[in-house]
Amino acid sequence: MPFSKLGLSDKVLAAVTAAGYPAPTPIQEQAIPHVLARRDVLGIAQTGTGKTAAFTLPMLTMLEQGRARARMPRTLILEPTRELAAQVEDSFDKYGKNHKLNVALIIGGVSFDDQDMKLMRGVDVLIATPGRLLDHFERGRLLLTGVELLVIDEADRMLDMGFIPDIERICKLVPFTRQTLFFTATMPNEIRRITEQFLHNPVKVEVARPATTATNITQKLVKAGRESHEKRDILRRMIRSADNFKNAIIFCNRKREVAQLHRSLVRHGFNAAALHGDLDQSARTAALDSFRNGSVALLIASDVAARGLDIPDVSHVFNFDVPHHADDYVHRIGRTGRAGKTGTAITIVAPADSKSIAEIEKLIGQSIAWADAPAGASSDAADAPAEARHNRDENRGSRHRSQRGRIGRNKHQDKHQEARPSHNGHRQSGRDETPRPESGPPAPVVARLEDARHRQQPRPAQAEPAEHADTSHLPAFLLRPIRRKA
Repeated sequence: MPFSKLGLSDKVLAAVTAAGYPAPTPIQEQAIPHVLARRDVLGIAQTGTGKTAAFTLPMLTMLEQGRARARMPRTLILEPTRELAAQVEDSFDKYGKNHKLNVALIIGGVSFDDQDMKLMRGVDVLIATPGRLLDHFERGRLLLTGVELLVIDEADRMLDMGFIPDIERICKLVPFTRQTLFFTATMPNEIRRITEQFLHNPVKVEVARPATTATNITQKLVKAGRESHEKRDILRRMIRSADNFKNAIIFCNRKREVAQLHRSLVRHGFNAAALHGDLDQSARTAALDSFRNGSVALLIASDVAARGLDIPDVSHVFNFDVPHHADDYVHRIGRTGRAGKTGTAITIVAPADSKSIAEIEKLIGQSIAWADAPAGASSDAADAPAEARHNRDENRGSRHRSQRGRIGRNKHQDKHQEARPSHNGHRQSGRDETPRPESGPPAPVVARLEDARHRQQPRPAQAEPAEHADTSHLPAFLLRPIRRKA
């Protein structure tokens, strides 16, 4: 079915034709008519099948009538990450070039003042992350009472990763009569129950079984050892020997592992960039842009890049770490093989990852073939990363410094004990030679306890110093006579 049969306006059809899309994808073909009919839609489809255009195109058609008012957006799109929000903004710029609509991007890492100026002029389409959206609302800079259409993209991620309180609050701030669209690649049963309170009599559009992978993606598993440097060695050999290699996204579970792997690959001569949540927005945008335009061939990323990012012509995806959640595997490998192209996804499996691999195969309903690691010199201690050797040197140096510190403290204690008078009034010539009892607290602790008991006992009345006593060392106020009442 062509786009002209879906009910889109002439301006939208002209933009789609100029973009070079001859026919809609299955999710677009089934979802667009229901969106234009003002129905709530729950869309479930594989990643990379065009879910963004499934709600972007009908929104542009619906927004051709009407005008936005200051601080009252007409439509609201919620995204889990800044990168996804910026990608949706690019879609509106591409498909809405024939429209005169105001589109605002409200994400973290950007000045509040610039965003406030856009809201003040009136916004037809507001694309935001939940946290920054609520910040503007609490400052009194935004009203959500005029929202006609609410879109929650990557719904399972929005609801499954701590956004539930924010989403519930935002849904209470928008009108009850709004139209709500949910689009996601995976929809577990527990998440589906949560969506029931947000959608009103929705139309379920499911073009593929949830959590299935595209058939044009070749999936492989490669065994590795326990050590990280062994996995890095296997990864380097696979990159060098990969067939039809153009570029690749390498996923790690932790931000720290992303930084370490990035330094290791750069040190071995690879052109790579890093992307994770701790980077500021300018660095994240620069890393994505450099990967999109081909300046770098490798993008090492955490799962912040696994959801919905449309990066065309990615030939390979490497899972340096097996994802903790099986759903993340579907999203990760979905970065390749997009728009009908072929792709390759290779997962490096350590001995402790067998359980996670079993959960992944159970979720996608198929077994993943094992492949042999490319031949090459195995990694050894000499090939370990420089930062690991640096850490060992730091630890060794810290141990030496701590030992020197202990020696210095012991010397100081020895001198202090030599200068300390003994109970019989003579100075000790060295450490106390009296053997310490085998049980009970040390001698200094016993001394402190005895001093505490003495302090707790009532002090006797202070007597006047005897006349024959030497009082030259006492301060004057202690020599004053005590006046006693009769």
